[in-house]
Amino acid sequence: MTSLPPVTAEVAAAALESLPTRLRKRADSAAAKAANWPVTATDATVVVRVDDATTVTLTTTAGVVTSAEDAVCSCLLAPACLHRAAVLTLAPLAEETDGPETTAVVPSDADDSTPVPPPVPPETGALRLTLPQSAAVHALRAAATAVLAAGVSGSGAVHRATLLHGAHSARVAGLHRAAAAAVRVARRLSEAGTGDPAFRLPELASELAELLTVADGLGRAPDPDLIGTARRAYVANGSLRLRGLFTEPVVTASGYAGAVTYALAQDGRLRSLSDVAPGDADRARQAAGSAVPGGSALTLRELGDHGGAILTDPTVSPDGRIGGGGAVRSVQASGARWHEEPLDTLWRRSPADQVAAALRWSAEPAEERDAGGDLLFLTGTITGGGFAVDGGPTVRLLAPDERPELPYVENLRLLAGAHGLSMRLVARLAADRPSGVRALAAAWQGADGDPIRADLGLRRLNRTHLPRAGRAVIPSTPAPTLPTELDLLRRAVDRAVAGGRAVTAAVADGELPRRLATVGLTTGAACARALVDTASDRRHDALGRLRPADPEAYARAWLASSTYASAATASLLTAAWAPEGDRDPA
Repeated sequence: MTSLPPVTAEVAAAALESLPTRLRKRADSAAAKAANWPVTATDATVVVRVDDATTVTLTTTAGVVTSAEDAVCSCLLAPACLHRAAVLTLAPLAEETDGPETTAVVPSDADDSTPVPPPVPPETGALRLTLPQSAAVHALRAAATAVLAAGVSGSGAVHRATLLHGAHSARVAGLHRAAAAAVRVARRLSEAGTGDPAFRLPELASELAELLTVADGLGRAPDPDLIGTARRAYVANGSLRLRGLFTEPVVTASGYAGAVTYALAQDGRLRSLSDVAPGDADRARQAAGSAVPGGSALTLRELGDHGGAILTDPTVSPDGRIGGGGAVRSVQASGARWHEEPLDTLWRRSPADQVAAALRWSAEPAEERDAGGDLLFLTGTITGGGFAVDGGPTVRLLAPDERPELPYVENLRLLAGAHGLSMRLVARLAADRPSGVRALAAAWQGADGDPIRADLGLRRLNRTHLPRAGRAVIPSTPAPTLPTELDLLRRAVDRAVAGGRAVTAAVADGELPRRLATVGLTTGAACARALVDTASDRRHDALGRLRPADPEAYARAWLASSTYASAATASLLTAAWAPEGDRDPA
C-alpha cells in the first residue's frame, strides 16, 4: 500500500473538531479500518478509496498536507465524517525540514495581524507569562498528565488531538519549546498506535518527561531557556571550507527520508548538509546522491567519502546546519582521510570526554543541539566480546536502523566476525542499551592494504573488504553495565508510560525501593516509593467513599523517577567509560 503523506500538526489537530462527540469515540476504530483502505498517489494528490462510492483525497504541497481544506471526502457527511478524520488521524505528522526554503505553515484560524505576545521580563529577571501563555501551559500539562495516566495502551486519537491543540496554542503564544515537545509526544503515540516498527518506548518516555519538565518550569518560575525558538534561523556565513566525514541515511517514522552528510569546518566545528523530504528508505539511498548546494558536481555521499568543498555565501543555522539559498556557490576541494589532519583530531579526544559531551548534548533542548554533538569518534579492535575501544570499555556494535533496505545489520554481522580487526568508528550512544553504541561509519585497512571507509547504512560490504589473514585477538575490558536496581527503575518508568497508572498500580514492585536503598541509591528509592504510592493511592474519605485519583501527584512522582533514572544513568555511564585508573572503585 502506498503510504499516506505527512500532515501538519494543525491539520491533524483539527481532524476531530468537526465530528460530533458520538463519532469522536469511534475515531480509533475507524483509523484501524483506514489502515486497510487502498491508497494511490500522483505528484501532488493522494487518493484513499474507502469503498466503491467513497474516496478521501489529500492534496499536498511539497509532499505535505498543509491545510484542512486539502483533505476532502466524497461522502455526503463531509467534512464532518469519520472517513476524513480516520485518514488524517492515521497519517504521520509532518516535520520541519532544514533549510531557509522551509516556510512556516500558518493555521487558518490564526490571526496574522495579531503579534505573538512575548513573555514579560520583570525586574527580578524571571519571566512573567501572559494569560494566553499560562492557559497554553496549563492545557499542555493537563494533556501530558492524561496521556501518562492512560498510558500508550489507553491513549487514542482524542489524546493526540488534545496534545496537538495544546501545541498549536503554545506555538501561537510563543512557547515554542513546549509546542515542539507536545508534537513529538503526539508523533510517538501515533507510531505506537499504528504499530510502526520504528516506535521505541524509551523515546516516548523521554519526550513525555521533556514536555512535563518544560510545562512545570513555565508554570513556576519561567526561565528564558524554556521558551525556545520558532525555528532555526539561518544566516549568511561568508565562506566555509568543509572536509567530509560520512553520510547517514535518515528514515523517520513520520514519513520522511533522506541523507545527512557531516563535515568538519575550518573552525573545528562540525557542520551538516541534508536532503530530507517525505519518502521511504528508497528515497534515503537516492538522497545520498543529491548535489551539494551551490552548483558543485559533488554529491552528499562523495563529500562524506573523503571529499572536500568550499562554499561561498552559504546560510548556516546557529547549531551548524547548512542551508541552501540562491546566493550559495560551491566548488570541489581536497578532502582528508580520517587518519589525516584536521580530521584526526576528532579521534584523539578521550572516549570518556566524548561520552560526557554527548550526554550533555542529549540533555539540551532538541531544537538547540549542535549538529553532530552526539557523535563518538572511537578507535578500537573487533574482539569476541565486541568492539574494544582504545582507552575505554568493550561495547556491542548496534544497528541504528534495522530496516532490510538499509545494510546496517548485514554489515555489522560481517564486521563482528572479523576478530582482531583494528578500525576507526563513528557512532552514537544507545541510551536504552548502555552496553552498546550505534555504529554509523567505519574505516580500516583492507585485504590489499588499501584503506576502506564505509558508510554502514549505505555501502553493502562483503568478505572481500576484510583482511584475509587472521589477526591476534586482544583481551577486552568489560562492557559498560548499570546496577540491576537502576535498570529495574528505568524499566518501571517505561512500563508506566506503556500501561498507564492502573497498570503501574497493578504490577508495582514494592521491593524496588528497598533494593535501591540497599545498593546506596537512596534518592532513587524515594522516587520509586513515591511512584508506587501515587499509582495505587485510592484512599477512602471519612464516609468510606473512594477518593478520586490524583493524576497530578502521579505525574509528579513519575517525572521525578524519570529524571533521577536519566541522571543516574548518565553519571554511571560516564564513569564506566573512564580509563580504569580514573574509575571510582565504589
